[in-house]
Amino acid sequence: MSTRRKIIAIVDDEPSVLRGLSRLLHTRDFKTEVFHSGEAFLQREATDDVDCIVLDIHMGGISGIELRRRLAAMGSTIPVIFMTALDSPAVRKEVMEAGCAAFLPKPFSGHELIGAIQKATSHH
Repeated sequence: MSTRRKIIAIVDDEPSVLRGLSRLLHTRDFKTEVFHSGEAFLQREATDDVDCIVLDIHMGGISGIELRRRLAAMGSTIPVIFMTALDSPAVRKEVMEAGCAAFLPKPFSGHELIGAIQKATSHH
């Protein structure tokens, strides 16, 4: 009996981040889907099969925090791991209020990301 590979959505407006994180997660047997914006993720047909979202906070268009709020308003319970290069107490407060499974200031290690995903998806 085989188990379904977990689907991790990566949302970031930086192509190199999308490529790098996707490669890293593939080596750990995750299936990834990459989105260059929050709007692109919202256009995905259904999100029920997504196990976790790795989401940049500061992007062109809607922010990661705004995307999380919109998903919550739609009733989504997908765990979200926020990442940002612009860490501050105000950002951390906003992220916690929006609801997140983990917060990773950039740069972070692959080990930190994998650990956060495993913890987030074990409850989902």
